[in-house]
Amino acid sequence: MLAKKLVRFVLVVLAVSALTFFMVHILPGDAAHVIGGADATPEDIRVIRKELGLDRPFYHRYAHWLSNAIKGDLGTSYLTHEPVAELILSRLPVTIELLIVSQVMALVLALPAGIASAYRSDTALDRFISGLGFATLSIPSFVMALLTIYLFSMKLQWLPATGYTPLSEGIWNNLRSFVLPGLSIALIEWVVLMRVLRSDMITTLRQNFILMARAKGLPPWRILLQHALRPSSFTLMTVFGLQMGRHIGETVIVETIFALPGIGRLMINAIYTRDILIIQGCILLITVGYVAINTVVDILYTVLDPRIEKGGADAAANR
Repeated sequence: MLAKKLVRFVLVVLAVSALTFFMVHILPGDAAHVIGGADATPEDIRVIRKELGLDRPFYHRYAHWLSNAIKGDLGTSYLTHEPVAELILSRLPVTIELLIVSQVMALVLALPAGIASAYRSDTALDRFISGLGFATLSIPSFVMALLTIYLFSMKLQWLPATGYTPLSEGIWNNLRSFVLPGLSIALIEWVVLMRVLRSDMITTLRQNFILMARAKGLPPWRILLQHALRPSSFTLMTVFGLQMGRHIGETVIVETIFALPGIGRLMINAIYTRDILIIQGCILLITVGYVAINTVVDILYTVLDPRIEKGGADAAANR
């Protein structure tokens, strides 16, 4: 099973990296013109293209990049002449912190709402939570980001609108710069988590072991949290893993709006300047992170239910 996951991991990374390299290759424009500037002559452009290897065929450049990437060398930025790996590593902590903050916020909203909706299904409370969730889900992340800035920064003046404070200047100051970006993501993503938890928990609450727990006189909170939550969390874990991968894409927009120096903003700037090696390095990181997160989710199934030793997520999903 582990060998199959490793082979699938390698194939996905190779396919995505090759596709990304090809898509950047067919984009209009030329990185040599960006580097040379408006005053560059055709001869200057030719020299720049030769120095950067842009005059070679696409597949030659990809093979060269792949052989170096296997060794941990992602190349050097065309514009800044800095190693791509160092640029990515310097921006990575910001993106990771944004992902953690947004997911914690989403779970804080989704877990109590999903449990309450399942316990009071088809009641006014359930309909209110579902209606509120669908209302927030219909708002795009960039609009939600602007709304949170308007409310919490401009009107209430509780939090900074943009900017980043490093952890070295204090934990609270650092977290303040992530509250609005994380909230703009969490206010949308909590809905999906809440709905899948509600659906699975309604089914779980009808099982015989729950009826037995009720017959023993256990309090509702203990039945919900101790007996019903764990077996209702399989789909939640799957969706959680998929959302983590999708959040990496959302950080491109959120980091740009809130001026956070993360991977998403680095990639946007690289796309504007056609810095192919930075784009390729960012995409490689996102791909590896996405596949790794979903592999961890498969492993967590055995933690939620020790009876699942083989089959991973497929076995759990068929239960």
